[in-house]
Amino acid sequence: MTPYTEQRKPEVNRRKKPGKRGFRVILVTAAILLLVTLLGFGGYFMYLMASLPRVDRLTDYRPPIVSQVFGDNGTLVGEFYLERRTVVPVDKIPKKMIQAFVAAEDSNFFQHKGLDYLGISRAVIKNVLSFSKKEGASTITQQVARSMLLSPEKKFSRKIKEAILAKRMEEKLSKDEILYIYLNQIYLGGGSYGVQIAAETYFDKDVEQLNLAEMAMLAGLTKGPEYYSPIKHLDRARERQGYVLERMVKEGYITQAEAEHARRTPIVIASRKKVNGAESAYFLEHIRIHLEDRYGEDLLYKGGMKIYTTMNATMQKAAYENVVDGLKAVDKRQGFRGPVRFLAESEVEPFCRKVEQGISTASLKQGDTYQGVVVSVDRARGELTVRVGDRSGTLGRKNMAWAGKVPLMDRYGRDPQAGAKAVPLGAVIEVSVVTPDTGKRGAVFALDQEPLAQAALVALDPRTGAVKAMIGGYDFRRSQFNRAVQARRNPGSAFKPIIYAAALDRGMTAATIIDDSPVEYTGGGERAWKPRNYDNVYRGPVTMRTALTNSINVVSVRILENIGVDYAIEYAKKLGITSPLAANLTLALGSSSLTPLELTSVYAVFASGGFRTTPYFITRVEDGEGRVLEEVSPPLIPIFSRLSSAVQDGVSSETVPEDAFRMPAVPVVSPETSYIITNLMESVVSSGTGQRAKSLGRPVAGKTGTTNKMKDAWFIGYVPQLVAGVWVGYDQERSLGAGGSGGQAAAPIWTGFMKQALAGIPARPFSPPNDIVFVSINPHTGRLAKQGGAGSVTECFESGTEPKGYDEEKDPGENPWNVFPTQNSKYP
Repeated sequence: MTPYTEQRKPEVNRRKKPGKRGFRVILVTAAILLLVTLLGFGGYFMYLMASLPRVDRLTDYRPPIVSQVFGDNGTLVGEFYLERRTVVPVDKIPKKMIQAFVAAEDSNFFQHKGLDYLGISRAVIKNVLSFSKKEGASTITQQVARSMLLSPEKKFSRKIKEAILAKRMEEKLSKDEILYIYLNQIYLGGGSYGVQIAAETYFDKDVEQLNLAEMAMLAGLTKGPEYYSPIKHLDRARERQGYVLERMVKEGYITQAEAEHARRTPIVIASRKKVNGAESAYFLEHIRIHLEDRYGEDLLYKGGMKIYTTMNATMQKAAYENVVDGLKAVDKRQGFRGPVRFLAESEVEPFCRKVEQGISTASLKQGDTYQGVVVSVDRARGELTVRVGDRSGTLGRKNMAWAGKVPLMDRYGRDPQAGAKAVPLGAVIEVSVVTPDTGKRGAVFALDQEPLAQAALVALDPRTGAVKAMIGGYDFRRSQFNRAVQARRNPGSAFKPIIYAAALDRGMTAATIIDDSPVEYTGGGERAWKPRNYDNVYRGPVTMRTALTNSINVVSVRILENIGVDYAIEYAKKLGITSPLAANLTLALGSSSLTPLELTSVYAVFASGGFRTTPYFITRVEDGEGRVLEEVSPPLIPIFSRLSSAVQDGVSSETVPEDAFRMPAVPVVSPETSYIITNLMESVVSSGTGQRAKSLGRPVAGKTGTTNKMKDAWFIGYVPQLVAGVWVGYDQERSLGAGGSGGQAAAPIWTGFMKQALAGIPARPFSPPNDIVFVSINPHTGRLAKQGGAGSVTECFESGTEPKGYDEEKDPGENPWNVFPTQNSKYP
């Protein structure tokens, strides 16, 4: 054993325990981190506070308000808006409606100061227990802050801002003021903002007319306006209505008996008629462009303007219906083109869901056209089952007879061997509703087809230039191009009355004889031009009346040749033509393109007794405060200002302010010339190419127009109180095919429109001026004939221009055929 042995102690734990100094380091570090966090949060909070919008602006709540458009009798015909809203004061809103919304959305609204802490706690507990967001806790005040002052972004910072703003709002605004904003601002589905428009949309009532059942149903829409829409999902809406009624009972707003009575109250869905319908779309778009350009977007879409127009709602509706029906008739004459597309069985359901989204009514509307899918074929009965959205109906052979023999196939997929007309399962076809679907009974459909051709119709008062109706195409949703004012097309023979009127002012008369025989024009190194008559018939010597009545091309060319092309062009410009005109003889056959409004305005000159007016659409514009921004009044035409029964005759008796701008009326043609050309065009209707218009059953003057290969069809005509023009054709010029002449394609539209437009307006003859005389003539020679003699006809002349001699007499002062005197116009 060594004298000294070092004994080592076992190393159980050599680490030193932290002392007081270590604890201090940890505490200081934690304090610093906490301070930094608090400073950061405080800084962020101060940043949020500084960036928040001011609540003060809500004290002068001015939401975007609908600008309204009124027709010529003061009825509402259209609206312009970003949000469709009519603001109502809170004292006009029924108390029970306020209670319904409060019960459904924020039961502690009248107690809290912007935030409902109890509600927040309850929502947090429910959401934690369910592991999902089952319940929200936003108060009505928070919802107003969100919609009025904040962006729609979904961030945590927005919730903080929302809470701060809600507290501030409660300090600045009363509960009534917050409710006023909330009930006018809230979106309730169907394009309706605020309770007033919602009441109109779902029940066709003003808000103060609603019963408890309807109020509860509207209050229930806040959770999901489209999901609980009573128009499309009445069962869901009733379920939600029941919830609101229960909440109202619980809050003590109504008794249990009242709630039960409300549940049993029948709900009648009756949407107030939308004024921005398809029938007025082109007219409204035309004035919208002008208003936006002149007053800007903010005033037009948010400022609550009142725009008074010349539109006659009855005439506008008639114009739309007859253009649609007329184009369908033209299209069906060309035959059935076959299904729009073909779906596989797996594609049917998605397609139908998309169609359903575009249907805003509980049942299909009678007369409307929809796209449907063939889901069943009964070949034995020749019957199809067609599904339109979520509902189905039948299409039988009788209701597709116009399409001829259509092969029906009970399998999916197109079969090229069956032909283009074949209709298999999955075929998408267009159907119109003969009988709507009601209850468990399906709809009855008729095969339809969207026309490929287009049309335009414009109608105006010839005494003022006020445009009463305008249609610019078949469907504004598919094409906003307004053919009534933007499309320039060849008018064909509809241009001839301009040439004939010019000839009358050049010294010709309705009895002047012109040779209708083939003629050929050569010169200038160009290929010879040989105008031909539409029917390839040449009649020899005919009167000017006969030539216009039968729309004889050769005679029109000869007349233009004799009066001079330059003179005719200047005459047309005098009548109001602004489009470029061809400086050659083809002008007589309407070879220069014009707009329907342009040409119809020319006919208005003849209808008015020779006065050129400027077509106009707007009579007065007011801003949201009622200040007049612009105003015009109709022109004063002497012959019409003397009418004793103006109101009965369809002339407005509205008092016009002295400072209103008066539309001009310029005398450009003598009353005598206007009357004679009108009288000639009466013959076109009574015995010529425009005989379809005879069914109007009153004095009518008009002229058809058909261009080469039937690319354009026209009819323009008038009665003393109204002139209307119709054009039919394809946008990309091609033949209208069988039945595509002016008399077959355009005249039926014109006649149908005028029958409806003139209902209730008394028939009036075209009154001759004092200087018009009527004498008997021989229509083969243009000379005088004994009254009542065989073959004689009565003809009208300006006094002093009538024939001087009879057939058996020789008057050296009379002109031989085709030699015309110099100009003798009262209005050069």
